[in-house]
Amino acid sequence: MSEPIILASKSAARRAVLEGAGVPFESLVAGVDEDAVKASLLAEGARPREIADALAELKALRVSRGRQGFVIGSDQTLELEGRLYDKAETLDEARERLKLLRGKPHKLHSAVVVAKEGAPIWREVVTCTLTMREFSDDFLEAYLASEGEQALGSVGCYRLEGPGAQLFARIEGDYFAILGLPLLGLLDLLRRHGALAA
Repeated sequence: MSEPIILASKSAARRAVLEGAGVPFESLVAGVDEDAVKASLLAEGARPREIADALAELKALRVSRGRQGFVIGSDQTLELEGRLYDKAETLDEARERLKLLRGKPHKLHSAVVVAKEGAPIWREVVTCTLTMREFSDDFLEAYLASEGEQALGSVGCYRLEGPGAQLFARIEGDYFAILGLPLLGLLDLLRRHGALAA
């Protein structure tokens, strides 16, 4: 009997990635104050990529302590022109964020850390570059009306697996990383440790 696989996240997108790949897992919320951690790391001069990695590790460790199994922590940050952006909290904020991203490339840093018995055993950070097209204001309004609150679920205010795909002119990088969970290296790690069939 292999040890359990635990996703330290409430993210519907990350759960969907694992479910789609046929990975048996349970989901537990890590209970990390992400805003406080980000503020502290930014004050120390951490870059967006490093913040994603640190948050992924913190989530994995928080759930792993005192629990058996392979705990997956993941986080994603959005970097535009060197600056970190958090999730929009309102549709008005999402509108302004999308106007800011329009016609420009931005980076998504997606980190995944696996912990076992309270210690990290593997990590990966994947950076993807996405360039939004010069969409019209009318398209933007129709998009936000269609997506509604779902636009607030990701740092970029888009779901690439949904209508958000229409926002882009060019995408460079791993599809699963863009969804928030770099997958192929993670699957390899779980197979090597006997948690998935090889």
